[in-house]
Amino acid sequence: MIDNERPREIAAIDIGSNSFHMVVARVVGQSLQIISRHKQRVHLASGLDSCQNLDQAAIQRGLDCLAMFSERLQGFDPDNVRIAATYTLRQARNAHVFIKRAERIIPYPIEIIPGTEEARLIYLGVAHTQPEKNRKLVVDIGGGSTELVIGEDFNAHLLTSKHMGCVSYHKNHFAKGKISAKSMAAATLAAEQKLESIAGKYRKTGWDSALGSSGTIKAIREVLVESGHSDGVITAERLLELTDKILQFKQVDELDLPGLTDDRKPVFPAGVAILNAVFKALKIDEMAFSDGALREGLLYEMEDRFRHSDIRTRTASAMAEQYNVDMEQATRVKSTAEMLYDQVESQPGLAKTELATLLSWGALLHEVGLSISYPGFHRHSAYLLRHSTMPGFNFEQQSVLATLVRFQRKSLKLNEMPELTIYKRKHLYPLIRTLRLAVALNGQRSDEPLPNIKVKANKEVWEIALPQGWEESNKLLAADLKQEQDYWSKAGWKLAITS
Repeated sequence: MIDNERPREIAAIDIGSNSFHMVVARVVGQSLQIISRHKQRVHLASGLDSCQNLDQAAIQRGLDCLAMFSERLQGFDPDNVRIAATYTLRQARNAHVFIKRAERIIPYPIEIIPGTEEARLIYLGVAHTQPEKNRKLVVDIGGGSTELVIGEDFNAHLLTSKHMGCVSYHKNHFAKGKISAKSMAAATLAAEQKLESIAGKYRKTGWDSALGSSGTIKAIREVLVESGHSDGVITAERLLELTDKILQFKQVDELDLPGLTDDRKPVFPAGVAILNAVFKALKIDEMAFSDGALREGLLYEMEDRFRHSDIRTRTASAMAEQYNVDMEQATRVKSTAEMLYDQVESQPGLAKTELATLLSWGALLHEVGLSISYPGFHRHSAYLLRHSTMPGFNFEQQSVLATLVRFQRKSLKLNEMPELTIYKRKHLYPLIRTLRLAVALNGQRSDEPLPNIKVKANKEVWEIALPQGWEESNKLLAADLKQEQDYWSKAGWKLAITS
């Protein structure tokens, strides 16, 4: 019998500082088969002004590229597409403007990911595309940032993202495209200074092989190959030779090196300076190039999530342990929140399913701030969840978690809620209400199971039904719920309690 079911296709888009990349793959058994790659030079980072706002020209270039990519994604389900934005949108104060306009062009959420998350995904992409299972150092020099990772198999152990990239270093050290020994030395020294704080730890940890990924290191490798180094291996000596060749030219647009494309010329000297610094700081002997990068990491993790435990679960558990969370209480609140939310959102769609998962993690971590102090612990919890390094979470997800725990108790100052891009405030309101009720219902921190509780929701009006006579034996809980009614009322919400 012939199986006519079409293989599942997934796609990942990397919104980089210099280029946008899209890769589409077919899921074949336990592996991925890449079926198309698309790349467009967008120069997004060059549109950042002195106030860290993207200019309209850069925004339009990015939107035009996404419009082109969206044609290839016609008919793709939302759970089969992942879009990650990196350094430039992390930095841009008006990133939300770009994302809002992009939503009208490409109907998939755009995640702005932290630097360490970018590093982890780059490592994952490299690890999946390399046959070696030994300890690896992976270096990726992008347009706005450089990621450095040491890992083994598919697990990253050391993760760093530094604010140095070929576009930003070109602007800072090669003004008006001028090349000189002084500018090359200054760019290299600046990068070495950035690496100073981590170099010792990386050298001490060590690695068996060093691998470079993405455009800058690929371009350097191609120039070396065309210059006679057919093995494509990058060494410190070859980088110095390459630097000497670059210094024979006075302007970046005059660069005439075999293997160097015209669109890579403007940022090539800056990229070579940064890689020189990486070799010096970490005392690297040699480096090979890997085809794997961020977009491959996104693809493999997307597929892995259907077969393996989510890395975010491991992150949440590790954070709970780090901050000595009372896991019995956290589990009680989490179970109650999930029970209530199942009644409120009985048939959630994809976005609401993701929000339900964030609600569970928020419940698990709602008391991390107690490790700082009890007064205002909900605010301390929000700060930790917003600013901690949390592998697997993008900025939006961390913002949602921080918002949930910030509003788990006390007054509902909803005007203090942050701007969101993937979700809207109205998406978070049911989660906030659910978590508040779960926290209040478990306020006694008792091992006794809660009675049968029913909840109905109609927008801002919620009704919670408790067993008849519960108030007589739960006077403290009754007082807490009365206080909760007052908080809701001041926020324009209504909580009705029946028995």
